[in-house]
Formats: sequence, structure tokens, C-alpha cells
Amino acid sequence: MAWVKRHPIITGVLALIVLAIFVAIFSSGERDYEYVEEEASLGEVSRVVSASGTLRALNTINVGAEVSGQITQVYVDFNSPVTAGQLLAEIDATRPRARVTQARAQVDLARASLAQAQASIARSRTDVDVQTREFERRKDLAQKGFVSTAGLDQAENALVAAKANLSSAQAQAQSARAQIAQSMAELESARLDLSRTRIIAPTSGVVIDKLVEPGTTVAANFQTPNLFTIAADTSRMQVEASVDEADIGQVREGQTVRFTVDSYPDADFEASVQQIRQSATQSGNAVSYLVILDVDNSDGRLLTGMTANVEIITGTKANVLRVPVAATRFLPREEDRGEQPEDEAEEKPGEGKQTYVWVPGDDPYTPRRIAVETGLEGEDYIEITGGLEPGQNVLVRSRSLRGDGSGEGS
Repeated sequence: MAWVKRHPIITGVLALIVLAIFVAIFSSGERDYEYVEEEASLGEVSRVVSASGTLRALNTINVGAEVSGQITQVYVDFNSPVTAGQLLAEIDATRPRARVTQARAQVDLARASLAQAQASIARSRTDVDVQTREFERRKDLAQKGFVSTAGLDQAENALVAAKANLSSAQAQAQSARAQIAQSMAELESARLDLSRTRIIAPTSGVVIDKLVEPGTTVAANFQTPNLFTIAADTSRMQVEASVDEADIGQVREGQTVRFTVDSYPDADFEASVQQIRQSATQSGNAVSYLVILDVDNSDGRLLTGMTANVEIITGTKANVLRVPVAATRFLPREEDRGEQPEDEAEEKPGEGKQTYVWVPGDDPYTPRRIAVETGLEGEDYIEITGGLEPGQNVLVRSRSLRGDGSGEGS
């Protein structure tokens, strides 16, 4: 310490030398990160709209009951194939059958009344003929003075009464005919209700839902209860996908669609846009539109109700120069950027949009920024229309060399 006090200048110089040595030692150490490069290559670029949806049968029919009663028999189960006209279930037919018997008796009674009325008509017509001849005979005798006026009046009154009886018999016959028509209508209604106790498949297909068991009571007084749901054709299905309002403008009918379902995570299914519903669905502040996708299910793997993860391909280009989208968003570390030209990226009419990517320099830690023109942007890749050559590398991210992830960059 005494020597340091006696030689302050030499001590300061030595301290500076030691500090310089330490700085040189620590500054010459290797960096703990590196930049990851990827080659600009020729390939396909696809722009997709992602959505989720639910698989539905193309034509689903609800089979209900039009009469009330207790289910006595059920002849089908879930996944049962059915044909049009096949008996699915039966409702207790005791009351409808009694109504048919009662209505048939009413028809017979009305027909008997008609027969009586027709017999009365025949008797009345005979009586009218007899009274007409009697009146004419007394009229001739009255003119000769052999019959009094009272006798003539009596014959005329008998003729009028006979005609009235004929009109009454004819009215009774007309009433009987009307009663027959009414009773026949009630009989047909009772027979229809009796036939409706047999639940028949309206079309061929597969039973995808069954809501009744033997012993279940159904009430059809106010609305038709649903008993079965039949998918008419499961070889073709549809996906009802909900597309966000920000993306719906890119969707067009006929566009190709890829989708997956959780049941087959390694399988990709194809579909096409069949219809875009114009009615919006709002949930909170989110607005979406229903897009109907046509799906081929000839192999029968897809089932109704499955959740579909949908990608609608709204644009695609094949065999174009492309780089990862990450390359257009990547920035090296600030100390590695150096001085770069001022940003002049702009979108010019009729030209691609200009942006920047970083390419390796002579020193791996001094990359260069170059301007490129881009075209179609997909989810993973973006088309390069100018500024890069096939095989040229671009930077996409930084990677830590310490193995703890702390060196990962943009």
C-alpha cells in the first residue's frame, strides 16, 4: 500500500491495463444465440380462413305421432337402417278402434233411416195418386150435382195432405243422405286415427335418434311429439361452419375446404362451400355467418354431431417463390441491425406489396435487410414476386445456444 501511495501515476496506468485485459477477455467470448435461416423455395402458397363447425346429415326427418296414447311396441333402435313404409312403433289402438266401430254403426243407422224414408216416399206417392183420382171423381160428380161442396172440399184436403206427406218423406230421405255423408266422414277420420297408431318410416335412411320406449305416453293434443329422427342419406353430409365477419368477405361458393375431426386426428377430409347464409349470428360483440359445406361421406366414417375444424382455401398459387411468413416479421437483435435504409415500403397500384426480410451477411451476426415484393400471403408461407432468388436464405428467428430458451428472439 505504501508503494501505491508513493507511485500514484504508475498505479493508475497498471489499473487501466488490467481493466483493458478483463474487457478484452470477456468481450471476446462466444455469443449465446444464433440466427435460424430458411431457404426461399418454389412451392404452393394457400390462403385459408379458419372456422369451426358441426357435421349434420344432409336430410334429417323428425318422425312424430299425430295421435295420443301409450307406446306398446318399438321395432327399431339407434343406428337401425330403415326403408320407406317400414313399421317403427305402435301406439295403443283401443280407443281409435272403438271410434271406428262407433262410426261404422252411425253409418249403418243413417243408411237404415234412408231406407225408411225411401219406403215412406213410395207410400206417399201411392197415396197422392189415389187422392188425386178421388178428387177428380168427386169434382166431376159435384159438377153434376151428385156431390156436395163439403164432400169436394174433403177430397181436396186429403189430396193436399198426401202431397205434404210425400214432401216430408222426401225431406227425411235427404236428411238421411246427409247423415250418411257425415257418418262416412267420421268413419274415415276414425280409420285415419287408427292407422296413425302405426308409426311408419316416411323415407329410407338410418335412425340417428330414438326418444321413446314401450310404455311411454305421448300427447299430441297441442303439438306433434317427436319420436324418432331419421337421416335420409348419410353418404353425403354437410358442415355448418361459423365464419367470423372479418373473414366472410373472402369466402365464395365452390371454394375447396379442408377439415379434421377429433375422432380421426391424422385424417384430412375435403369439402366444398355450398352456401353462405346471409343472416348474421351475434354472440356478445362477435358477429359471424353460417357457411354450409358439402361433404362426401361414402365411407361412412363421419357421424352427425362431430365437431369439424375447418380451413376454407380462399386463394392458392402453385410453383411460386415463397418464404415463411415469419421472415417478413422477424427483426434481429438491436445490436446486430446496424444502420439500415429508411423504410419505404408501400403498396403501389398494380404491383405487389413491398416489405423487408433479413438475409445473412458475411458475418452471421451482421445480417442485411433487403426489400422484397410480396403477393399472396398464406398461413405459413408468403409469395415473393421480387427481390429474392430461389435458394437464397432468409432469417426467420433466433435460437439460444444455452439450451434454456432464453436466447429465443423474434
